[in-house]
Amino acid sequence: MSRIVLFLWPLALAAAAAGVPEAPEAAGVVTAPVAPVAPAATVKSFVIEEENLVQLLGLRRVFVDRLTGGETAAQMRDMIISALQNARIFVITENQDRADAILRGSAEDLVFTDVHQTSESLNARANIGSTRSTRERGVNSGFGVGENESSRIQERRHEASSAVRLVNKDGDVIWSTTQESMGGKYRGSAADVADKITKKLAEDYERARKLRR
Repeated sequence: MSRIVLFLWPLALAAAAAGVPEAPEAAGVVTAPVAPVAPAATVKSFVIEEENLVQLLGLRRVFVDRLTGGETAAQMRDMIISALQNARIFVITENQDRADAILRGSAEDLVFTDVHQTSESLNARANIGSTRSTRERGVNSGFGVGENESSRIQERRHEASSAVRLVNKDGDVIWSTTQESMGGKYRGSAADVADKITKKLAEDYERARKLRR
């Protein structure tokens, strides 16, 4: 009986070794790391953005609606129309019924006073004393110098901002941007905002062309 057990034991070990696969690490096989999967919400947002960008390529005429935001909004609208017309991305029309999309939004050009105030002061004090005897003689002297200087500079400045969006005939927003500026060296704040809006639209239009290729 003991001989049978001793005979079967090596066979059982061999069968077990053959039936259990060796671990990849032990066999020297390096597994490639699994790439992280983007969340479904992120993928969906990318798809929607690309779909909206591609819709820009189908636009030919754009109508710029009145912007909300007070009296300065009307001036901003005129500057946006001028900037878009010079960019020649779309035909800018004054007939809303013929437009493929409408540019809507708000604009504001704030005027405020920027105050810079500085103050500097200089003070010096000196005292000299001499005494030869507590009863006979004593000399004391002192002087002081004080100087204060302050300056106040007031500067009138502008800060313009605008948030606009392109809406297609179905009422869907297919493009939007928000721009602000305090003006440039040779350009006012409102004109700079209009230029930034146009440049952003031109960049996204070019992105849409690359997606279509």
